[in-house]
Amino acid sequence: MSENPPVTVWGRRNSINVIKVMWCINELGVPHERIDVGGDYGLNNAPEYAELNPNVTVPTIRDGEMILWESNVTVRYLSEKYGKGSLYPSDPARRWEAEKWMDWMQTTLNPHLSLILRQLVRTPPGERDMAAVENARQSLLNIWPILDSQLASRQFVAGDSFTMGDIPVGAAAYRWYAFDIERPSFPNLEAWHNRLRAREAYQNHVEMPVT
Repeated sequence: MSENPPVTVWGRRNSINVIKVMWCINELGVPHERIDVGGDYGLNNAPEYAELNPNVTVPTIRDGEMILWESNVTVRYLSEKYGKGSLYPSDPARRWEAEKWMDWMQTTLNPHLSLILRQLVRTPPGERDMAAVENARQSLLNIWPILDSQLASRQFVAGDSFTMGDIPVGAAAYRWYAFDIERPSFPNLEAWHNRLRAREAYQNHVEMPVT
């Protein structure tokens, strides 16, 4: 790490949204520092943090004069600035394909995964709404096949090379496979997930207990 890393990240490392940003930074090799904020660390309600991010959520990044929040936007920004032609595809068709799956993660996958997380991980056993968990699981059983079908003809979500599009969806897939729920086999999804798991940046920033 350099004495004055260009990128500062505020956020606890086990937040899925921080995971996305740190995974991206690691893939790009961007010098950085990370400051623990949120969860057990608190600090996100401090006035000085609210000045950076009025939502008082994590992550927030500063890159020079640029301050950003919203994890998928941050992954896009870092990928374009530091990874144009690699994580950020030069070809517009592939770039928008990556963008599509990033939004799909946020709008289609994440609501159901977040509900399962809240119930199975953050709610005491006697207070869990298992009917809601089952409804979310059933919804995901209809959603994951969409990506599984796409991955029958490609190695990654936007083609045959890893891009920014794999990061949010890959973080979501990690949770899917970490939850103690019944899952059918989605062979193409599993093969793609195993390709992600082989990446050093994934191992460094994704594989940790889900909290």
